[in-house]
Amino acid sequence: MNSQATPTDADCQVSHEAPVLAMHHIRHTYGQHQAVEDVSLYVEQGEVVCLLGPSGCGKTTLLRIVAGLEAVQEGGVDLGGRPIGRPGKPHVPPEKRNVGLAFQDSALFPHLSVLDNVAFGLESLPGKQRRARAMELLEQLGMQAYAKSYPHTLSGGQQQRVALARALAPAPSLMLLDEPFSSLDARLRDRIRDDTLHVLKRVGAGALLVTHDPEEAMFMADRIALMRDGQIVQMGTPLELYCAPRDPFVVTFFGEVNEMAGEVQGGQVKTPVGNVPVNDIADGSPVRVLIRPEALKVVTLDEPLAEHHSHVVMAKLLGRSSLVHICAHDADGWESHLHARVPGVFLPEEGQPVLIQLDPSQVFVFPAEGATAGA
Repeated sequence: MNSQATPTDADCQVSHEAPVLAMHHIRHTYGQHQAVEDVSLYVEQGEVVCLLGPSGCGKTTLLRIVAGLEAVQEGGVDLGGRPIGRPGKPHVPPEKRNVGLAFQDSALFPHLSVLDNVAFGLESLPGKQRRARAMELLEQLGMQAYAKSYPHTLSGGQQQRVALARALAPAPSLMLLDEPFSSLDARLRDRIRDDTLHVLKRVGAGALLVTHDPEEAMFMADRIALMRDGQIVQMGTPLELYCAPRDPFVVTFFGEVNEMAGEVQGGQVKTPVGNVPVNDIADGSPVRVLIRPEALKVVTLDEPLAEHHSHVVMAKLLGRSSLVHICAHDADGWESHLHARVPGVFLPEEGQPVLIQLDPSQVFVFPAEGATAGA
């Protein structure tokens, strides 16, 4: 039996001068597997931070450490400036952390009504106040009409709304959400996460959201921590990660790219669709050039196809945009197969000659593997 004293509620009170959550140099292993390696991050009050990355990158492990479902092995966790996780210190259990938890599985109590599920964590309040608080959250999430229903009568999306209301009912300083929308179909997922974002902002709780979906992270997050192999590759606003990526992994994780090899000459690198300026890589260095499909503006030419022309291979309508496969030619005969994403309906015929214009803000150049950046 652990002879150390169990932390009290006072040990976990939040100071509003400090971030709602701060993690310091967290390392965590499962046997010989290093799940998390030296991760530090913070969440401010009212801020949504997304842990984004592929399966097995360590994001759920971090969430479990914050929740108290995993003990801290190395590093530290603070809530509101108060330490609640340190190696060798008393472990603060989840129920003492003033955090709300919402997971992919809503985990509602089947024997309780919707109203009683939401009111479950409010035992310290008188019955009338418990019901009033529960109904307030249900109204914010559009579920007040189902207060007397039972979980098995609800759809998956409705169950997720109730689970969110239950997690928010005790007014936690921090919400922890682990892939809460991934089991929903696309249209319902969009609506539920929109409602969730508005409620989170309305109540002012900080939130740490785990997702593998880059579009969801960009929609939900004030800041994103993109992870790979237990480490944060880059952290910043959605705009910073999308428009100023610091690693090829960041570019490719946010969507399809056209990739080609090149060499820096005279402060630029030549591509079949134009020269790209390079400021921080030495002349003569081999490089990877990553071009987003939306960086290519395609203009049809009203003239017969000639040998030097870039031309359409095929075009597909994807709904809100069209994907155009292009055989691109430069003046020296360099040929490359590229994808261009064009807003709306744009379906030129196979063989259509085109002019390709390049948006350099969506082109990224990195040293080739094994090469180094230079002045």
